[in-house]
Amino acid sequence: MIAATVLVSAGCSTPGPTRAAKKAVTKPAAVMSGDPLLALLKQRGLFADSPEATPRGSSGDTVIAALAFLDLPYVYGGTSASTGFDCSGFTRYLYWHTLGHQLPRTSAQQAFDNALVEVDLDQVQPGDLVFFDTQRKAHSHVGIYVGDGRFVHAPRTGAAVRLESMRVSYWSSRFNGARRLASLAETGAASPGE
Repeated sequence: MIAATVLVSAGCSTPGPTRAAKKAVTKPAAVMSGDPLLALLKQRGLFADSPEATPRGSSGDTVIAALAFLDLPYVYGGTSASTGFDCSGFTRYLYWHTLGHQLPRTSAQQAFDNALVEVDLDQVQPGDLVFFDTQRKAHSHVGIYVGDGRFVHAPRTGAAVRLESMRVSYWSSRFNGARRLASLAETGAASPGE
């Protein structure tokens, strides 16, 4: 019973901009099959396999790593690069493995992490967390901003990690904040935005 409660509170599932039929992801994600981009990130020390080897990278490293996970299946409550992510599991995994920061588990908890600072939409930069109200409650969905008005996220059951535009009316009308790791804001390690 406790495990079920944790799973229910951990995941975030959004209907997405359309109500198209659910499409199952049948091929394994590039990350799971030895993606050369991920291998390059690891070789350069920008991505760690284990928390003990966690690098202290930049927000650009977070963006590159996020893009390496495109097509990985959404899994409700998922936190694994080998089996899939939900939205907050995805951001938590990326921040830990590229920046060495352990985000809380849920998107709402991540929005109020004391190590993050609020960022205005016109100041958002690649690597920032972007939050949306997708379940009639603030901060119920999260993704990683990549620049040019786009973000990478794990959207919902039956979908996969994907890149989307925040300018689409579905997302722009539900946007409710952006956050940046305070240490990146202080050092200027984040890359310029659009």
